[in-house]
Amino acid sequence: MKIYTVGVVGAGSGGKLSIAAAEASPRFQLAAAADLRAEARAEVARKWPHAKVFATHEEMFAQCPTDVVCVSTYAPSHKPIALDALRLPLKGILVEKPLGDTSRAGREIIEAVRAKGIPMAVPHGLLAAKHGREIIRRVWDGEIGDLRLVEIENSGWDIINAGIHWLNFFVTLVGADPPASVLAACDTSTRTWRDGMQVETVAVTLAETRGGVRCVLHTGDEVKIAREGRKTLFRVIGAKGRIEFWGWPSEYILSNEKHAGGAHIKVEPDARTNHRVHLENMADQIEAGAPDYTIPESSLRALELCEAAYLSNRRRCQVVFPLDAFTPPLTDWDPGQPYSGFGGGRDGRKL
Repeated sequence: MKIYTVGVVGAGSGGKLSIAAAEASPRFQLAAAADLRAEARAEVARKWPHAKVFATHEEMFAQCPTDVVCVSTYAPSHKPIALDALRLPLKGILVEKPLGDTSRAGREIIEAVRAKGIPMAVPHGLLAAKHGREIIRRVWDGEIGDLRLVEIENSGWDIINAGIHWLNFFVTLVGADPPASVLAACDTSTRTWRDGMQVETVAVTLAETRGGVRCVLHTGDEVKIAREGRKTLFRVIGAKGRIEFWGWPSEYILSNEKHAGGAHIKVEPDARTNHRVHLENMADQIEAGAPDYTIPESSLRALELCEAAYLSNRRRCQVVFPLDAFTPPLTDWDPGQPYSGFGGGRDGRKL
């Protein structure tokens, strides 16, 4: 069995998941890690003393090139680090989500990886978790009828850092049905930041596909979840049934014609972590010589929805896709105020 060496850039929460996955898998060998922070380097050296530790990715790439690189830094730095990594004789690359701070950066990363012809992993956990894959299969198989609506409630997080996961699950459920529009409103009164990004206090995001499937995402520091004791709630609603689940717990409720009262289904979780599943899927693609960019492309679509949500809030407008062709309107229109009788506009009674 071929064993692939791994170098991890960034030893924060995402980086440590990749490090642990490489350590646990017989198909990988952790060779090196890099982090700008001295305390993070010290932790890696203490927990994984066989790995070489570097202050910068440039030093690591020059002194300890590896078969696989995991880019696990904060989003704005993903593109330059990934492009530097692709100058190495890599066999595969993992880039954490969100792919970048903009969809353009994410697209450039994917295009560069495609040009090199190697596999790429983006570790969206719900696409690796057994219950997530089972829910997707049931929806695709029509067990709840035509998909109509996905409702998501998530407390303690935000659109870009957790919503990217949830929106990725939505775009995977709808498959080839592309996004049509996004409308979002964000409260920013607490001036919160998370994982190096400015984020909202609370937000509601409405996304709709060309086929008319809608996603309503409610995120924020303190969101009341309709299920007591849960931090996340998904309702996947079809024409003939629904599925409810709670993010990471490996269980869900299926209600349809066969299970009119709702069947509480518990799924035996994979013994492997989600990051390890993604890395080992990459290893399969390396050995088959057949890169599959389905998940990276779905991650890019989710990032476009995140970017559109923030743009919608910033410019007080519905964002219409394709995103790169959209120009936000300029308006001083203030809904709820009396109409002055002049200044243009249109009579809603005559629409």
